[in-house]
Amino acid sequence: MFTIEETNDMLDDIADAMPYELYRELSGGILLMPQAKLHPKAVDNDLYILGEYCTSSIGSCIKIYYGSFCKIYGNLRADLYREQLRRVLAHELRHHNEKLAGSVDLLSGNRQNTKSALIYKTPQGL
Repeated sequence: MFTIEETNDMLDDIADAMPYELYRELSGGILLMPQAKLHPKAVDNDLYILGEYCTSSIGSCIKIYYGSFCKIYGNLRADLYREQLRRVLAHELRHHNEKLAGSVDLLSGNRQNTKSALIYKTPQGL
């Protein structure tokens, strides 16, 4: 398992490698949160939120949940763990840029993916 400091260093490297233009108007930056975050529709603590794009009246930010990464990807090799961090950051950056463009395409896809995950996790007969 990777420490929060190691994860933060990886996340910084990943963010630095992405085009600067993707971060325009991301006033709150990228935050590595120490906790795991369960999805509201989790059944038996089986569905974690890895990252989320947040907006408020004072700006926007991306939150990456270290605790969720530990629960789901904590035993991966460093290169695979890093790739999952990259994928989640890229996903959340896409939310940010779609919001700037006035699009909601990815949000609709997220809802469908959550439904699929819940169907997959639900025992047959329920």
